[in-house]
Amino acid sequence: MDFSKAAKLGTFLSKDYAENLFRLLLTYTSISASEAASRLNLHVKTVQDFMEAMCELEIFSKEEVFEKKRPYYRYTLMTRHIKFDLDLGLLFDNMQPQGKLSERIREHPDAGARFSVSRDGKYISNVYIWIGKGRERTERKINLSMPQGKFLFFLPFPSAKSETIADIMKKAGVEQTHLSEIIDIITVLAEFNVIERS
Repeated sequence: MDFSKAAKLGTFLSKDYAENLFRLLLTYTSISASEAASRLNLHVKTVQDFMEAMCELEIFSKEEVFEKKRPYYRYTLMTRHIKFDLDLGLLFDNMQPQGKLSERIREHPDAGARFSVSRDGKYISNVYIWIGKGRERTERKINLSMPQGKFLFFLPFPSAKSETIADIMKKAGVEQTHLSEIIDIITVLAEFNVIERS
């Protein structure tokens, strides 16, 4: 199950009416959204959204039925067991941090950010970024992990030549086991134009 499907399933399973809807689907061979809504005293759109989500997740199936009135759907439970198997490793694998080591970076010339140095002057503890313009500007504070703080302490200034991530990590004494969190903070700061990538 991918993350988006797991999130959808989690969202609908957390509804206070979910258990009762599943119980109805176990009790009835098939049921329409309006019948289920009437039975549980819920709004029909609420039930329909739930039913459709379960169909997308292949937990329910639906069949279009034609009667005197306009056609409608009847829903049937496809399985009595819902297996929630989410491989979080896929999120990490998609980042491919090893391929980023040769990327060259430096502080953006128009960063508009403030780097707060630790008391001992050996690493950056926080980055403060101004977001918006004029009176609407707000300040965002980003707390850094120790490896991130050490890495950013050696981030080349805007006037200096850009350096590879690998070289900066070496200068900072940051082990490659922390590469994924280094890539994460670079990505965030690049989105705010604090870091320039090349």
